[in-house]
Amino acid sequence: MNKNVSPVGWYVASYLVRFVELNSNNNSNPDSKFLAWENTVIVRADNLDAAYDKVVAIAMLDTKPYAGGPDAVPVQWLFEGVTELLPIYEDLDDGAEIMYREINPTKLKNLRKLIRQKGEFSQ
Repeated sequence: MNKNVSPVGWYVASYLVRFVELNSNNNSNPDSKFLAWENTVIVRADNLDAAYDKVVAIAMLDTKPYAGGPDAVPVQWLFEGVTELLPIYEDLDDGAEIMYREINPTKLKNLRKLIRQKGEFSQ
């Protein structure tokens, strides 16, 4: 089995978009701070390259300029790029593993800091 090809035809990917005020002079300044979202999606594709293209197309759907807030300031979400792209190896169903993250050897007390309890996931 090729680990880069999903045997079930699904891929999970994350992409990064950042929020800008279009009239700002700092939008290209690498030291400026921006509100950003990393969104995670699944796509059906034949291979990693096709999945990548689909993810980019999805990300671009919400990057049109618009008038934001009560002052109608010209704003836009800018697509920065794909941050993660992994094949899904199992059929989608309750409990199917769709992604994982390897964590280098870490102290137990630091591993436990990663854990969140029920009720801590509200947005």
